[in-house]
Amino acid sequence: MSDVHDEYEAGDINTFDDEGADVDSVVESFVGAEADTATAVLEFIAKSLAEDPSAVSVDVSERQGKVVLSLSVGPDDMGRIIGRRGRTAQAIRALVGAAGARDGVTTSVDIVD
Repeated sequence: MSDVHDEYEAGDINTFDDEGADVDSVVESFVGAEADTATAVLEFIAKSLAEDPSAVSVDVSERQGKVVLSLSVGPDDMGRIIGRRGRTAQAIRALVGAAGARDGVTTSVDIVD
C-alpha cells in the first residue's frame, strides 16, 4: 500500500510525461475519453440499423466546447440511419445526447456521406 509521503517514481501513472508529446494528440485522446459512452451508444445503434455494419465508423472531434461525433455509413444504409423525415436521425441524436450528458459532455452527431 502506498503512503502519502512516497517519493515520485518514473513512469508513475498519475503523472504526465510531456517529453515529445504532441498537444493535439493529447487533446484528441482527452476528448475521446470524455465521450466514451456517447461514442459507444452511437456505434451500437448505427451498427444495429445498418445492413453493412463493417462500413460504420465514428470519428470524434471537438468544436466550440462540444464533442462532435461524425457518423459514416455505407451508401445503402444512409436512408436507414436518417429515416423518414429524419425521425431516426433525430432519435439517434437524442439518445447520444443523453449518453453524453451522463459523462457530463454536450454532444452533437453529424451524419456524413
